[in-house]
Amino acid sequence: MSLLPPTGSLIPVDAPFSAAQESWLAGFIAGIAAAGKRGSGNAPTTTIDVLFGTQTGNAEFLADELVAGAKARGLGGRATALDAVTPEQLTGMSHVLLVTSTYGEGEMPDNAGLFWDAIQATTVPRLEGLQYAVLGLGDTSYDEFCQAGKLLDTRFEQLGATRIHDRVDCDVDFEDPAALWTAAVLDRLAAEAGAQPGASGPAGDPATSATATGGAGASRASRPGSQWNKRNPFPSKLVENRLLSSPRSAKEIRHYEFDLGDSGIEYAAGDALAVVPVNDEVFVGELLEQVGASGSESLDGRAITEVLRTDREIRTPSKDLIADLVQRAPSSELAAVVSHGDKHELDRWLWGRDVLDLLRDAGPAAPGLDELLPNLRPLQARQYSISSSPLAHPDRIHLTIASVRYGDPHRMYAGVASTFLADRVSPDGTVDVYLQPNASFGVPADPSAPMIMIGPGTGIAPFRGFLHERAVAGATGRNWLFFGDQHRDTDFVYEDELTALQEQGVLNRLDLAFSRDQAEKVYVQTRMLEQASELYAWLEDGGHLYVCGDASRMAKDVESALLSVIGSQRGKGEDDAQAYLADMRRGKRYVRDVY
Repeated sequence: MSLLPPTGSLIPVDAPFSAAQESWLAGFIAGIAAAGKRGSGNAPTTTIDVLFGTQTGNAEFLADELVAGAKARGLGGRATALDAVTPEQLTGMSHVLLVTSTYGEGEMPDNAGLFWDAIQATTVPRLEGLQYAVLGLGDTSYDEFCQAGKLLDTRFEQLGATRIHDRVDCDVDFEDPAALWTAAVLDRLAAEAGAQPGASGPAGDPATSATATGGAGASRASRPGSQWNKRNPFPSKLVENRLLSSPRSAKEIRHYEFDLGDSGIEYAAGDALAVVPVNDEVFVGELLEQVGASGSESLDGRAITEVLRTDREIRTPSKDLIADLVQRAPSSELAAVVSHGDKHELDRWLWGRDVLDLLRDAGPAAPGLDELLPNLRPLQARQYSISSSPLAHPDRIHLTIASVRYGDPHRMYAGVASTFLADRVSPDGTVDVYLQPNASFGVPADPSAPMIMIGPGTGIAPFRGFLHERAVAGATGRNWLFFGDQHRDTDFVYEDELTALQEQGVLNRLDLAFSRDQAEKVYVQTRMLEQASELYAWLEDGGHLYVCGDASRMAKDVESALLSVIGSQRGKGEDDAQAYLADMRRGKRYVRDVY
């Protein structure tokens, strides 16, 4: 039986799309249909340059969607990473759409930092002839929400470019606002250009083609689409859950395997898998008891216990909840900390505390269930770097995850997703997942290129996949891994595998740094500095260097060590070392997957 709606739309009524997405898709399909009737002999008169800055792949995905939407409307389109564009090249562009995420505390994502530095120069050319619009991706739980997009929007205006549509700042649920912004901007540009839907330029015309920007493996645009996504995750069977670290370790690191079944999901080494967690029932019960709810209440026809288990973030307090509690309980400890106006002090105070702690701190002034619910953010999927290769494991995806547990005998805390997987998914139970491709983070496209991987702790995850990929593919490039943790006898995860890869000649060098096995702490960056001459020789031989793991300290320390290595070996000063590293970034030879 046909599921087409009465209007004759090609979008099934039960398709997992929002109204905004259906509107965009309807226009896209209509453009394709019109193109079939009119032919495609006329080249587009307007080319849209979609420039993206991305950390996890979302902005690149939207950039590809923008190019596809532009072509469906008879416009030319090409997508390019921001760092691949110079200010001089901007002067040759007529219409630019900027799509960027924000990294850390208001910073540009890794593939946009060089571009941002360049357009801040006093000698940068003016952009009076350019029209532009900005779409920002961010997370309102951070103070500098969508700051990268805001900075680019302001700078383009300062340089004389004409804004053709207001900037839109998207929260973590970006799909609907992004779809509405995309449709509005492209429809306006198509109308102004008088474009014929479906018009296209000559085959291979760079003005109408999406630019492959990954530099490592297949670009995202070349991969087949999947029906499984944030709105429609795949119920994957969890077929393996085993402890990697020793029971005597201070950490609990586990190896998980997800069966892809007949999902059709095709992943690449370097991609991430998004896991849709479920909150702990015991914690839900404690929260309901705190707000004086029985658990029999309902919301929109659903039991409130189910809503709190599957739909709401009940561990990490939202900004809205913090503001509400300060207003309700001005004499609370939280209110006293907030009154100082010191963000870092507030972050320190909040660290390790959850929603229940804040409600208890507010005492009798704490909100009831009805007042609490609007201030709880939607429960988000957690993304983890995939630790397998599709060449070695085409039907499974592996993850390497540290279970988050901390506290004292009075109150124990647990990570939402990590302990959901570790404790609450039964053997062969299902977990909702979807793929998060990352075209910028993968093995070198050249199988003979040297590969240097720096991944302490669970940062080893993607590099296990990289090594398996190169082993199965028969790549000839040398491979060097820097790995470490606290203690060798308890924290050396995948030791047997790494030893076997060394014996097979796949892993040519393995430098280990177990920080607490000696009086003086030793980290991966320590080993980098010790091997400065050899490390620089690998870089000079065309080596690709990858970093995965903690962004707040490790990644910064590693970059500082890398600059020291380059500077000491070249002997030309700090500016030269920075320029050398910038060239590596542009060439996609220095990439990071940090969090």
